Amino acid sequence: MDLPVDEWKSYVLQKWSLLPKSIQVTICTAETLSDIFLHSSSLLQPEDEMFLKRLSRGYLVGKDPGAPLFYREQGNKKFQEKDYMGATVLYTKGVSHSRPNTEDISLCYANRSAALFRLGQYETCLQDITRAQMHGYPERLQLKMMLRKAECLVTLGKLQEASQIISDLESHFTDRQTLAASQFQILQSTLCRLKRKVQEKENPTETFPAALTTGFEDMNLREENEQISCASSSVTLCTDPLKGRSLIATKDILPGELLVREEAFVSVLNPGEMPPRRDGLESKWDTRVTNGDLYCHRCLKHTLATVPCGGCSYAKYCSQECMQQAWDLYHSAECPLGGLLLTLGVFCHIALRATLLARCEDVGNVTRKLCGEISNRDICLPKSKNLVQTLSHDLGRESEKNGKTVEPPVSGCDVNGKYGSNYNAVLHLLPHTRNHSPEHKFLCALSVAALCRQLEAASLQTLTTSLKSSQPEAAVVPAMCQESHIWGPAMLRHMLQLQCNAQAITTIQQTGSKENIITDSRQVRLATGLFPVVSLLNHSCSPNTSVSFVSTVATVRASQPIGKGQEILHCYGPHESRMGVAERQQKLRSQYFFDCDCLACQNGKRRAAAGPRWEAFHCHRCGELMQGDDVLSCGSASCTESASRDHLVSRFQDLQQRVGKAQKLLRNGKVERAIQLLFGCQHDAESFLSAEHSLVGEIEDALAQAYAALGDWQKSAAHLQKSLRVVEVRHGPSSVEMGHELFKLAQIFFNGFAIPEALNTIQKAEKVLLVHYGRGNDEIQELQKMKSCLLDLPPVPEGPAV
Repeated sequence: MDLPVDEWKSYVLQKWSLLPKSIQVTICTAETLSDIFLHSSSLLQPEDEMFLKRLSRGYLVGKDPGAPLFYREQGNKKFQEKDYMGATVLYTKGVSHSRPNTEDISLCYANRSAALFRLGQYETCLQDITRAQMHGYPERLQLKMMLRKAECLVTLGKLQEASQIISDLESHFTDRQTLAASQFQILQSTLCRLKRKVQEKENPTETFPAALTTGFEDMNLREENEQISCASSSVTLCTDPLKGRSLIATKDILPGELLVREEAFVSVLNPGEMPPRRDGLESKWDTRVTNGDLYCHRCLKHTLATVPCGGCSYAKYCSQECMQQAWDLYHSAECPLGGLLLTLGVFCHIALRATLLARCEDVGNVTRKLCGEISNRDICLPKSKNLVQTLSHDLGRESEKNGKTVEPPVSGCDVNGKYGSNYNAVLHLLPHTRNHSPEHKFLCALSVAALCRQLEAASLQTLTTSLKSSQPEAAVVPAMCQESHIWGPAMLRHMLQLQCNAQAITTIQQTGSKENIITDSRQVRLATGLFPVVSLLNHSCSPNTSVSFVSTVATVRASQPIGKGQEILHCYGPHESRMGVAERQQKLRSQYFFDCDCLACQNGKRRAAAGPRWEAFHCHRCGELMQGDDVLSCGSASCTESASRDHLVSRFQDLQQRVGKAQKLLRNGKVERAIQLLFGCQHDAESFLSAEHSLVGEIEDALAQAYAALGDWQKSAAHLQKSLRVVEVRHGPSSVEMGHELFKLAQIFFNGFAIPEALNTIQKAEKVLLVHYGRGNDEIQELQKMKSCLLDLPPVPEGPAV
């Protein structure tokens, strides 16, 4: 996903192995990234490009004229099955493959509006009706769609508009008498019903939900930092000879305080499951739901009604405005290269997009001078070592003090010493050139070289007539094509930077069946981005911050008290609650090129004998934890029990499979069978797994869901409370994982009308989630609705709780 597909990687590695030793040495000893790029690109042969083109053609990213009808028919089947969400996604795929101003696209939009109406998405339904009409929806089919529009307007309280449509429909079809008697009666009945609805709502007392901007309002910094863009005044930027740049607290910071709010300089939506290779007709059109169907490819906003690019079927947006912005900034260059970018991976895509965005900051000359000096020292400075002079010359200004040019104290700062969230800061993120293997550098350099060649070829072609009719003139890319010796090394630098500086943009997605009363969720990687300010944070396996995202905006909040002078720390992935110290250190060393010596690693080394309690086995005789390597012995001095690790791991894997089978039964609605299997798993787990083992918590969580499905809230709550104890041991009482579990427990108590327990759990869940997300979080909004509902209930006579 991040790097090119396996076929291209294998091809390039074989090419590297066949190079003469002298050429390998030349690339390995190259002084600058420019030299690495130029040497590597000179080795790119026509047969290499042909192989890459064959791989790229395996991805269906163009507009296939046969696809709209196929997806519309598949969507109609889902609609008839009352799977309106599935129908919506399939109609969206049909829209993506349709050319603008055709009957295909208008029919797909109209059908999608019907599915959205059934989902209660009335505003979005109206937008799709407008789109269908804009693209020439057939006159013969207008009746049902206009009735749907009137229904939406009435439901939304837009009575004047609804009345006008009803009046127009009455006069239009009364005058023309084009309908059969039965159809006319249905129309009259529907119009009468709508008119009654309008009359009932003539004096509505509407209450409007909180604006969608609530999440962003809560993300505003109270007092912005004068030294660091997007950061609060509670932190300052420092440098250390060993650690490099870091953020330090300038005062005591409380849990939940917002420290950084930064929009990604560049981001690319992760494709998730890749479109299928077109090896045969059966796999030609993909019907799977991916993140690319549900999120805007520019702002990452969740939407059920995307607007497609007019030139390709892959890029989709939440609105016409987002599509236009993406086209103007970068997509006009990317559009003809969709298959190639999917083949070369997300990192290569980000590298291209970052350089395309750099043009908007008017730093082309800066980049030209800097890239000529990008060396293995990883310091992106001209030979004069005076970045300010370079920047001042290119931006037409100078910053002087007492007649001398002021140099920024930290790399990446501007002429005034301020660190910004801009391309200059991105360019100064370390690529760690020396740490990457020669093979990896060759793979990245050859991939970028191939991309530059295709950019050059694409720039020589004019837009097709259909594309011109729906899109503005292509963004000017010739400068990049003519100066590939400048932008090529810049893109190579970005590809190498991303291994250590890429930030996974995540979102919380609900899992399980739509019918589940209790919400289960998981964190998924939605996109990859570069955040220059967030990249200043150093790693800890037990961080003191929590990072969350709304669209492309990252927020960093203190997750625990941070004293004045303490460093602000972020987890790069290997967290002490997710893996042992040895595994964490290996991952950090291989990806980030450093040995972690944080407090969690120091403590972990001392207690590594038994391993984390959520992975530990216990003695079946006395219950003490087992310790050791290949042969585990009971930790109790009075017990001589021992067991082979391989034997216990085999038992664990067998149990894991049985739990997975029970969860599948649960998803398929076979609740009683799932419960029976889960109790057997629970009994077996008690004989050899510690009480805090993660699989024990998984079993209890599944039992809680099963009893919730049966409406037995008391048993459901009892099992979820056991799961909660496992989560608390593993992740801590104030962790975001604990917040999500408390939210589920609050739902169970709420549905079981256990009012005191529900209110108490809601308070605990709010307290935890507010620290990590702020008030704009969906779960916090839901908790507040539950609390309001419970507080409005009349007093309940005393009796048994659930």
